[in-house]
Amino acid sequence: MKENVLDVLMYLFETYIDAEEEPEPDQNELRDELTRAGFGDSEIDRALEWLDGLTENHGNLIPHTQTTQGTRIYNDFELARLDVACRGFITYLEQIGILSPPQREILVDRILALESPDIDVEQIKWVVLMVLFSQPGQELAYARMEDLVFEEESAVIH
Repeated sequence: MKENVLDVLMYLFETYIDAEEEPEPDQNELRDELTRAGFGDSEIDRALEWLDGLTENHGNLIPHTQTTQGTRIYNDFELARLDVACRGFITYLEQIGILSPPQREILVDRILALESPDIDVEQIKWVVLMVLFSQPGQELAYARMEDLVFEEESAVIH
């Protein structure tokens, strides 16, 4: 089974998103669940490391005056990994108020941490949901993003 880290993360996200009444499972429980679901050890390890990186960035959410009105300039590595559509979508999410500048930085960090050779807007949408879900007080932004994701998916079905 050829799975990538995002597949593992999406499985976890979809499995545990509605399980608010249960306490969060520990890493051993997650590892066992993912193994039973058919994911490989390497992808599981990388996904759990990715999740650890997501929670480590919560301290970076205090907006500084220089970041609230600034323009994000991507470095060469980021430009090589995030095409124009990806960068444009991230800017759009910031402009409509779904992402703050510090959240944008966490998003870019977590997208690049996926180590996926091909990053696209669909992947970014799911990572945005995970970033917002992991942060307290982001219920409105999360709901708006969820509407964006599923509204576009339902438009394709027609």
